[in-house]
Amino acid sequence: MNSTGILFVLCAPSGTGKSTLVRRLVAECPSFAFSISCTTRAPRPGERDGVDYHFLSREEFLRRREAGFFAEWAEVHGNLYGTPKAATLELLAQGRDVLFDIDVQGARQLRTSLGAGAYVFLFPPSREELHRRLTRRGTEDPETLARRMAAAKEEIAHCPEFDYWIVNDDLEDAYQRLKAVYLAEKCRPRYQEAWQRTLWNTWGLA
Repeated sequence: MNSTGILFVLCAPSGTGKSTLVRRLVAECPSFAFSISCTTRAPRPGERDGVDYHFLSREEFLRRREAGFFAEWAEVHGNLYGTPKAATLELLAQGRDVLFDIDVQGARQLRTSLGAGAYVFLFPPSREELHRRLTRRGTEDPETLARRMAAAKEEIAHCPEFDYWIVNDDLEDAYQRLKAVYLAEKCRPRYQEAWQRTLWNTWGLA
């Protein structure tokens, strides 16, 4: 019955388990689509322009940014990344749900440029548990671990900006809550204009 897609935005500190939850949600919910991002980094072996990314020069990226081309953008390790606004709006108009696995700043940009959607913040159960999960990876040196913990504190400080909060204490429970948020969001009237027209006509309310 949905006539327009929903914008589903998920943010979480590194180590919270977001990627695991996103992979399962996308696998079980076929309505999701992803717009192809733009980047100024060089293509990696096997990557194709227009398939994996739109590869742009820094000058072209900045030109498009100034023209309002991006729904959100960020600089990561010296490279620029951005999500095309028009392509995202087109997917939503086609009834596809667009999922963003993004940081707090990106979520704020999306709310400004694209507006309504479901903005979800995923929490670790505690500071101590997040530290344990990051340590268990075995890939974090003490300096990197300290930076990630500081970044987590900064991100959590912005959690009041989000519509939904989910604590990933138990992975299965967290997933069921995330899926419930997604399914509930799809029931909002604003995504069902075609069904509303049918309803109004059927009941003589037009």
